Amino acid sequence: MYRNFSETQQQQLMEEKTILLVEDDFLNRRVSKKILAENGYRILEAKNTKEALVILKTETISLAILDIHLGEGEEDGISLGSYIKDKYAVPFIYLTAYENPEIINRAVSTAPYSYLTKPFKNVDLLTSVEIAVRQTAHKTKYKPHIIAKDGDYNIELPLDQISYIESEGNYLLLHTDRKTYKTRSTIKQVMEELPGNIFIQVHRAFVVNKNKIDKFNIKNLVVKDTIIPVSRNYIETISNILRR
Repeated sequence: MYRNFSETQQQQLMEEKTILLVEDDFLNRRVSKKILAENGYRILEAKNTKEALVILKTETISLAILDIHLGEGEEDGISLGSYIKDKYAVPFIYLTAYENPEIINRAVSTAPYSYLTKPFKNVDLLTSVEIAVRQTAHKTKYKPHIIAKDGDYNIELPLDQISYIESEGNYLLLHTDRKTYKTRSTIKQVMEELPGNIFIQVHRAFVVNKNKIDKFNIKNLVVKDTIIPVSRNYIETISNILRR
C-alpha cells in the first residue's frame, strides 16, 4: 500500500492517526476495523450517534468513517457528518448500501472526503482513508473550544485554558489563568458540551477542569489559590474521576 514511501514517511503518515468508525452492524464494523488496524491506524468504534459524540468529546480524531444507516430510530450518518463538520472540523467518509439519489444528494451536500457503496473492496476503503488523511495532514488540527465574550468581541476559547466555570445568573464566567470570559449559558447546557473525563461539576454553580486542581478535600477544591466549594451530592463523582 505504501511502497512509494520510505519507512520514515510511512511512520509520519500513520503517526497518531485515529479513526472513528461509526457502524451499527457488528460484523461490518469488525471487518472494517481489521482492515484499517492492519494498516497502522488506531480505531475507535461506535454503533450509533450517541456513542460517537462521547468519543468526539474525549478523543482527538483524524478521520471519521460513517455508515449512513445506523439502525431504525437512530439518527443517520449524514446528520452526524454534518454535525462533525460544523462542530469539530474533522474529515469524514460515508459508507452505505443505498444508491438512492436523494440520499446521495444529502450526503454530497455535507462535503465528505469520499462515498463508498457496500460491498466495497478493501483497497477502496484504504485508498479513500489514505487520501483523506494525506489531504488533511498539514491542516491545523481542530482544538476543542467554547465561544465566549471578550469585551464586545466573540472569541474561540480553548477548553484546556479554562480552569473553572462559575454560574452567574443567565451567564457563565469562564476563568483562565490570565483573565475571565463570559458566555450566555447554564451549567446544565455547558456540561452537555464539555468532555466529562476532564470537566467535573462540583457544585450547582461550579464546574472544574480536573487538570487544574491543586488540592482538595470533601468540602473544597483549590484552583490557583481560589477556593471552590464542593457539594455533598458530587463528592462520589469527583472521587471516581480524580482516581482515573
